[in-house]
Amino acid sequence: MNHARLTIALGLAALTAACGKKAEAPVATETNEAAPAATMSGDMGNMSMAPDANAAIKAKGHGTVTAIDKAAGTITLDHGPIPEAKWPAMTMAFKAAPSITDAFKVGDKVDFDLSLKGSDGEVTAIAKQ
Repeated sequence: MNHARLTIALGLAALTAACGKKAEAPVATETNEAAPAATMSGDMGNMSMAPDANAAIKAKGHGTVTAIDKAAGTITLDHGPIPEAKWPAMTMAFKAAPSITDAFKVGDKVDFDLSLKGSDGEVTAIAKQ
C-alpha cells in the first residue's frame, strides 16, 4: 500500500514539474523512508517545438519580370532557385499588391521577398537590381 502511495506521489510531482510549476517533494507516510526529490525542471522555454504546418515561409529570390496582370493582382517572375522553398529555377505567377504591379514592367530584373503558405505565394517586397 505504501509503495502505491509513493508511486502516485512521485507521478504527481513529475506532472506538476512538467507543467512549469515547482513541485514539492512528496512526503512518505507510515514509514521511515524518505521520498526522492523531483528531478524535472519547470522551465521549458528552450524546448524546440514542431513548426506550424500553416505557418508562412519567408523566402528571397532574384529574377526577371515576364508578365504583370493588374486585374488579377499577379506578377510573373522567371526566378532562380529558392532554397527556403526547395524550388528549382522556374517561371511562375505570384500574388502582388497594386503598389508592386504598378511599379514594375516586363523585362525588369528584380530582387524580391516572398511569403509562401502551402502552394500560394505572394511577393511582399521587390526592388530593381
